[in-house]
Amino acid sequence: MPEPAIVLGANQYGKAEVRLVRIDRDGSRHSIIDLDVTSQLRGDFTAAHTEGDNTRIVATDTQKNTVFAFARDGVGAPEEFLLRLGRHFTAEFEWVTGGRWEAEQHTWNRIPVDGAGHDHSFVRGGTETRTAVVTFAGSEATVISGLRDLAVLKSAGSEFHGFVRDRYTTLAETDDRILATSVTARWRYGGLDLDFDRIFAEVRRLLLEAFAQTHSLALQQTLFEMGSRVLEGREEVEEIRFSMPNLHHFAVDLTPFGLDNPNEVFYAADRPYGLIEAAVVRDGARRDHPAWSGIAGFC
Repeated sequence: MPEPAIVLGANQYGKAEVRLVRIDRDGSRHSIIDLDVTSQLRGDFTAAHTEGDNTRIVATDTQKNTVFAFARDGVGAPEEFLLRLGRHFTAEFEWVTGGRWEAEQHTWNRIPVDGAGHDHSFVRGGTETRTAVVTFAGSEATVISGLRDLAVLKSAGSEFHGFVRDRYTTLAETDDRILATSVTARWRYGGLDLDFDRIFAEVRRLLLEAFAQTHSLALQQTLFEMGSRVLEGREEVEEIRFSMPNLHHFAVDLTPFGLDNPNEVFYAADRPYGLIEAAVVRDGARRDHPAWSGIAGFC
């Protein structure tokens, strides 16, 4: 029997997590953009894998240098910067048929001095990170924006009861609990000619307002309301995906110390935790868009 043929499957390559800091020195008041940028090319790279023939390899170091060179002309919204990179690589090298470009943006806030933000001194923001992914399939681009580690908590307005009980169930039902989570969300746009910075700010506002205003009977319900609020408020968004851990807070039993606890003192458990993940999709929108395939995890 002849041995079965072995062929190369799907592949991509590039430079990961290029640390880019761009200072815009527009007069005496500066601004800072801090990104981790990843560039990955897709195309005809079979010979490099099977024969060690690098004649079609755009070195990962070249991709890194391109990121820095493009930043010389300014960065702008991370989505716009990634679109520029993708258009460059797919147009410059005919065998590059597509790719994936990703950015994570770290926030810096102006240090307050005498009640006003300093012109050129900054303090690193909290844990929240803005994310962006641009994919190219030929000349067709798709943009997915998002955020990660958006920590939120409700000290009231959250219940959890009516769930299945069996012989392994010990969790007590409650009509008054802390609801806390760290939101990871990504949303896919239906177009490209958009004000990404403005829409990002609006989506973030809608997510926070929905979390605050929803009387929650379950984190799943809150998640769906947050996604619905975004789709209702931003027609540019086709779908939004969430990964939201339920960060449990347990009331501490203070009776051994002769004290009561009127739901005020809690132990914050970091693990294990419930993990709620779902997509909220506009009716009629594509639910299996290939742009999601390169994103690890649920979203």
